[in-house]
Amino acid sequence: MNDKIFEACSKILPQGYISQCQGARNSVSNSIGELITKRRLPEHGWSDDLIETLLSELSTMDTNNFHGNVGVGEREGRIYSSLVRRRHFRLSHGIGRSGDITAIQPKAAGSSLLNNITNRLVLDSLRIAGATSCKSCFAVPMATGMALTLCMQTFRNSKPSAKYVIWLRIDQKSCFKSIATAGFESVVIERKLEGDQLVTDLLAIEETIERLGADSILCVMSTTSCFAPRAIDDIEGIAKLCDRYHISHLVNNAYGVQSSKCMHVIQQASRVGRLDAFVQSCDKNYMVPVGGAVIAGFDESLIEAISQTYPGRASAAPSIDMMITLLSFGASDFKNLLKERKEMFQYLLEKVKIVAEKYGERVLSTPSNPISIAVSLTREEMTPSQLTQIGSMLFTRNVSGLRVVTGNEEKTINGHTFTGFGAHYDAYPVCYFTVAAAIGIKRQDIDTFCVRLDKVLSKLYSNKPSCDNFL
Repeated sequence: MNDKIFEACSKILPQGYISQCQGARNSVSNSIGELITKRRLPEHGWSDDLIETLLSELSTMDTNNFHGNVGVGEREGRIYSSLVRRRHFRLSHGIGRSGDITAIQPKAAGSSLLNNITNRLVLDSLRIAGATSCKSCFAVPMATGMALTLCMQTFRNSKPSAKYVIWLRIDQKSCFKSIATAGFESVVIERKLEGDQLVTDLLAIEETIERLGADSILCVMSTTSCFAPRAIDDIEGIAKLCDRYHISHLVNNAYGVQSSKCMHVIQQASRVGRLDAFVQSCDKNYMVPVGGAVIAGFDESLIEAISQTYPGRASAAPSIDMMITLLSFGASDFKNLLKERKEMFQYLLEKVKIVAEKYGERVLSTPSNPISIAVSLTREEMTPSQLTQIGSMLFTRNVSGLRVVTGNEEKTINGHTFTGFGAHYDAYPVCYFTVAAAIGIKRQDIDTFCVRLDKVLSKLYSNKPSCDNFL
């Protein structure tokens, strides 16, 4: 309601009531105005009612919601199902235009405003998480693998003769397949085993650059967040190599935003060498539905160029989810969630160690992996198929996310055969399982998991009785 409507209401209701209502309305308007002006996370999270008010106000700015609007084009934002209309808050035009996913749409001022604000809120969150000098980012309605492809397609513009992408092995299909989808040939750099940990072989990267020639290499794709026992790549060392040889550096930071260590190495790499772009998943880091990723970097013009590579308009759904969630967090709750996740990682490490030692196993030493934990499975009398039962038995007990790696699997992807697939290494010396402390995990989750893990291991490691009270 505007002031004229409140004035009309005062002729029906006592002025004191109207003044009180105006004060409440002004409070809402001030919050929305501050968000649009500053385009940063509010210090404290917003209520659902306030977020819905904002979305309602934005939707009224799109032409499909204009009172009396007549649309005669081929795409007018019409929605048949009222359920779908409510699900998307009547924001049906999507984001971007045919040549740029961040461009403003004439028919969708509200959706365009939402997209711009969301990207600025995400940028604020990346800076809070540790990439303090990050210059630009945007949310894209596709998962991490396709977002990596989009980056490589943009890099091609500045290096059209390039043929290869140097890829530091991580046994995860989508990032490897993203290279072929972008039209390049992968050159796989294997890991080095140091103790339990799989680390970056910088010498092998440099030798490969020298052998192939820097002009033929589009980029080096490195990884931060990963399943143990693989460590975070030496992002700083790779950044220095890329800077020396004038090669783009693309970082797969799939679930690294939640880790201060991952974000620190990205920030440092941007200072000491070359880091062109880093990509992260929305669902893994911000607890929203699958379907979005964030492309970010330290060169605003490059990130803009990547956004312009995206063909056509895009779904606004991931941006809507991100705006709602980030406003619900606020800066303070987001910081608390990051702090809590780090604490839960240590708690999970301690509790899993108790269970492992009870059955003669051990937590593998992977100090450079701040999210994932690996536990050895060394019973010689058990076959690999028996070991994999641990995962299935826990799954039937409502435990998801545990991965058993035997090192025996061989997998061919885009013509390249990986031996010991899942272990990031051809011949890792032990079988193991992995678990992770991801953002949002709670102490109760860890306690319940450890009780169920103990019961499963007691069945498989029959010489050890189950102990329900070990916690």
